[in-house]
Amino acid sequence: MMIPTPPAIHGELGQAIPDTPHAVSVSLPSWKANVGYEEGEEWVLSKMKNGYPRFFIHTGIQAFAEAVARKYGDSDEQAMLFPSTAAATRCLDFLARNTTHKSAAIQSLATRPNDYLRIVDLILQNEAPSPNITNTSKTIISAVIFPRNEAKHAKTFWQHSGEGVSSRRAEFCFKAFEEGYLTSRNPVMSENTPLDRMCKGPRRYQRKASLGQTDEPAAASRAEDSSPASSVSLDRQDYAQFVEERFGRNLDISLAANAKLAVRRRIAGSLTADIDLPEAVIMPREGTIIRKVQGFSEDDIYLYPCGMNSIFNTHRIILKARGPLKSISFGFPYIDTLKILEKWGPGCLFYGHGSSADLDDLENRCKRGEKFLALFCEFPGNPLLKSPDLRRIRKLADQYDFAVVVDETIGNFMNVHILPAADVVVSSLTKVFSGDSNVMGGSSILNPRSRYYHQLRRTMTDEYEDNCWPEDAIYLERNSRDFVSRIERINKNAETICQVLKASPYVKEIYYPKYSPTRPFYDEFRHPTGGYGGLLSVTFHTTAEAVAFFDFLEVAKGPSLGTNFTLWYSPAIRFSDIRLIGSSSPYVILAHYNELDWAAQFGVEADLIRISVGLEDTEELRGKCKRALAVVARLDNVVL
Repeated sequence: MMIPTPPAIHGELGQAIPDTPHAVSVSLPSWKANVGYEEGEEWVLSKMKNGYPRFFIHTGIQAFAEAVARKYGDSDEQAMLFPSTAAATRCLDFLARNTTHKSAAIQSLATRPNDYLRIVDLILQNEAPSPNITNTSKTIISAVIFPRNEAKHAKTFWQHSGEGVSSRRAEFCFKAFEEGYLTSRNPVMSENTPLDRMCKGPRRYQRKASLGQTDEPAAASRAEDSSPASSVSLDRQDYAQFVEERFGRNLDISLAANAKLAVRRRIAGSLTADIDLPEAVIMPREGTIIRKVQGFSEDDIYLYPCGMNSIFNTHRIILKARGPLKSISFGFPYIDTLKILEKWGPGCLFYGHGSSADLDDLENRCKRGEKFLALFCEFPGNPLLKSPDLRRIRKLADQYDFAVVVDETIGNFMNVHILPAADVVVSSLTKVFSGDSNVMGGSSILNPRSRYYHQLRRTMTDEYEDNCWPEDAIYLERNSRDFVSRIERINKNAETICQVLKASPYVKEIYYPKYSPTRPFYDEFRHPTGGYGGLLSVTFHTTAEAVAFFDFLEVAKGPSLGTNFTLWYSPAIRFSDIRLIGSSSPYVILAHYNELDWAAQFGVEADLIRISVGLEDTEELRGKCKRALAVVARLDNVVL
C-alpha cells in the first residue's frame, strides 16, 4: 500500500514563521529537514533564512557584526554584538575562561592585552549631523572582538545567556552605523578591565544602562538613587523623530516607557482587559491583582530581552546576593537552563526525573550539611509536562536555606498561581504572552514574602539593567493585549487534540499536565478557572509512525512554542514549537540530537513530538489531527 506525498503547507524549508523580518521561528517542514539541520547538511542550511534567535543569529545581526569587525578588527577576527558594556564584559569573561588556545592567549595577553579579546563600545556621535539626534554618551551597541577560532565559544555564550542584541536593535543601529552616526568610545577594553572601571563616576550615575533603556515610572522606586532620565535614554521626542525621519519608521518609540509599564502590569495580573496603551497606563495601581501575594506590585517585575536572559541574570543575581554555592536543577529542563547552572558558578546538582525519590536524596544531602544556592524548576516541565512537588520543595527550601526559582512559561499565570511557592518566578514572554512569534522578551518576578527579597532587591538595584529595546517593548505590549482571552481557547484546543490522540491505538504516550501522574501537584496551584495550557507531547510505537504523523500534520513546523497558531516540534532536534495555527516539531531531535541516550534515561524519547496548540478553530484542528493519524494507519507493509 502506498501512502500519499506529505502536504506542502505553512512555508517552504527555511522560511521565517511568520513570514516577517523579525520572526522567531523557521519552517522545518519534515522530519528529514529537522535531522538535516542537526547534521549540518547543506541542502537544509543553505535555505535557512531565519531561526530561533538564540540558536540562529539573525541575518541582519550577522551583517552588522561583520561590518563592525571589518572596521575595528583584523581579517581573522569576528564580532558579537551586545546591548551594553556589562553584557559584553560577561561574554569577554566567558571567552577568556574557555578560550581554545589558552597558552597562546596568555602569551598574546602578556604582550598585547587589548588585542586578543576586546570590547568596542559604539555610541551616537556627540555632534550629530541631524538636529533630530539627541547628543548622548551612552553605549547603544557593545561589540566583543575575538579571533575566528573562538567563534564556537562566543556562540555558546550567545545561546545560553540570551544576552545578545535583538534584531530590531541591530536593524536600527546598523543603519545609523552605515550613515556615520555611531562611533567607538575609547579606550578599548580587554578582559583584564574590571567592570567597575567601565562605570566610573559618582555612585548615583553608575547604573549600568544601555541606550535601549527608558525612564520607566517604576524605575525610581526600584533604585535607591536613580539617575536622571537623560542619562539612560535619548530624549523621547527627539528619539522618536530620529526613528521616523532617518529610517522611515511609522512607530512612536516615545511610547516605550508606557509599553513596558503596561507589560509589567499584565504580568502582575493587574491589567487583564484588552485595552489600548493610553488606558492601560492610567489605571490605578491598587487594582485587582491575580498574583495574590501580600505586598506584591508591578515594581517587583523586571523585564529582560528574552526568557533565557531572565534565567541567566536571575542565577547571576542570586549568586551575587548569596555567594558561590552550587545550584539544583530539578526535573528535566529546557537545555540552556541546565547549561547556565553548570557553566556559571560552582556547578549544579541535576535531578532529571524530578521525582519524590529525588527530593528524598536532596533532603538527605541537606541533612548531611550540604548547602545550596537555589533550586530551579519548570512548572510544568518541557517537554514531558510533569509538575514538580512545589509544596515539598518550598518546605525543604525554608528548612535548609536555599532559594526556589520557578519557570512558569508553560503553565502561565492565567492557569497557575505559583508565586507563593517561589522566591523568584521567571518566564519567557516570547511565547504565549506575545503569541505573534515576532518579538523576544522575558521577565523575572521577586516574591515580596521571600526571606531573600530585600537582599535580592538591593542586588538588583546595583546590577539590573533594562536592555529591552524600545521597539521590541512596543511590539510585546501590542501583542499581549489579548493574552487573557487567548488562554481559554488555547486550553480548550489542547485538550481536544489530547482526546483525539488518546483515542488512537498508534499513540504510545500523551504528555500533558491533565493526564500526567503529577497532576495533583499541578492542581494544587491551578486557578479555579485555569486550564492545563497549550503544550503537549506525543510518542508513537515506532519511528515510522512518528515520522508519518509529523510529516502529514497540516500545521506549521518549527522551533518555539506558545504561538497563536499551532506549531509542531520534534524535541530531539534542537528547536522548539511556535504559536502558529497548528504547529509541531520533533523536539528531542532539535534540542538533544547529540545526547539522545542521555535524554532517554530521563524518559525523553528521541521520537517525541512536541505540539504547541494555537487559536485555530477547534474542529479544524481535530480534523487535521485525525487526517495525520489516518496516514499512520496506512503504514502497514510500507517502508518509509
